[in-house]
Amino acid sequence: MQYIDNIPVWGTHEDNTLEQAKVCARSADRFALMADGHLGYGVPIGGVIAAQDRISPTAVGFDIACGNKAVRLDMPGTELRANIHRIMDDIWNTLSFGVGRKNNEENAHPLFERDGHAGWNTEAAAPLKRKAEAQLGTIGSGNHYVDLFTDEQDRVWVGVHFGSRGLGHGIATWFLKAAEAKDCMMVDPVWLDVSSDLGAQYITAMQLGGAYAYAGRDWVCDRVARLLGAPVVEQVHNHHNFAWQEEHDGKLLWVCRKGATPAFPGQRGFVGGTMGEVSVILEGVKPETVDDVTREAQRAAMFSTVHGAGRVMARKQAAGVFDRKTGVCKREGLVKPQMMQSWLREANVVLRGGGLDESPHCYKRLPEVIAEQGSTVRVLHTFTPVGVAMAGANEFDPSKN
Repeated sequence: MQYIDNIPVWGTHEDNTLEQAKVCARSADRFALMADGHLGYGVPIGGVIAAQDRISPTAVGFDIACGNKAVRLDMPGTELRANIHRIMDDIWNTLSFGVGRKNNEENAHPLFERDGHAGWNTEAAAPLKRKAEAQLGTIGSGNHYVDLFTDEQDRVWVGVHFGSRGLGHGIATWFLKAAEAKDCMMVDPVWLDVSSDLGAQYITAMQLGGAYAYAGRDWVCDRVARLLGAPVVEQVHNHHNFAWQEEHDGKLLWVCRKGATPAFPGQRGFVGGTMGEVSVILEGVKPETVDDVTREAQRAAMFSTVHGAGRVMARKQAAGVFDRKTGVCKREGLVKPQMMQSWLREANVVLRGGGLDESPHCYKRLPEVIAEQGSTVRVLHTFTPVGVAMAGANEFDPSKN
């Protein structure tokens, strides 16, 4: 960790990311930047931004409650590898990947019952209820996925990454418009007073998005477990685009993590790498087990850590620019199909869907990123990918994150 203009920063970042962090820190009570950080809309991905009586829809972002869940199944890796092509076909044909998709299966949930959540009474969320019900358990596009792994004991894990789908995007859009936010990268984040009507409504609607995202990831993990015919015996589940009221240094703060995983002492988190590399379960270290330097770093991070490997290449830079109507290439991308295919072949990963903008070439290496966080976290399990399912290469992702 180093301090840049009094901002605690982990890892190495591009100048525009650091400049955006400085802009954010001007209006926040506290700010920190994780090692997987990169430029985002209004607040860097990997940013942790907090204030005492204010909350920032900009900092939570458009994909409210995006997060990860990993479940361990009672299944050996040998069985997974022996049937991986059939299993990946079943996952691809059963689950819904892409923008605006509906779940192919009926998915009733108590969240949609009368008085199922106070968030449905907000002006932002009320018109989205039927859409949200149809989309529950769909995965979306971009870097959202369903992965199958084995750990160091050759046990099978399922890992998923997605958020609150169109519900969260619609809620965020409504509140950012109501707060007259500017649709630019380098702008001050929008803040809402939590005691105001708009601020209170946002918290309630955001928490609805959180409950919805948890329900969606629960459903997908359970559905994959049923496809594999193996019970779930362990789980780890976290949001990494969300805001919580937490106590730090004796003050109650609204802490907004935008692409950052909560890592309080003893708290576990699933952090995904790229489609062709390791992922991990990590844990916030306990203060009595580390030195004063590490304890200070934990405090400065507001007990947060990375949420992934961190991009080093923009999507259009990687995949190129194509005319959406004609399909004609306007600008060639830096990542070629044979590059991604070669990486996956060497890693022995079976892929369904996935585009060049999600190739491992577009990201930092996860072990190096985690090492930048120092001793604030420790790795409990290391996952080797066996199968990866993501939305196809031609999906357009309207999400701002």
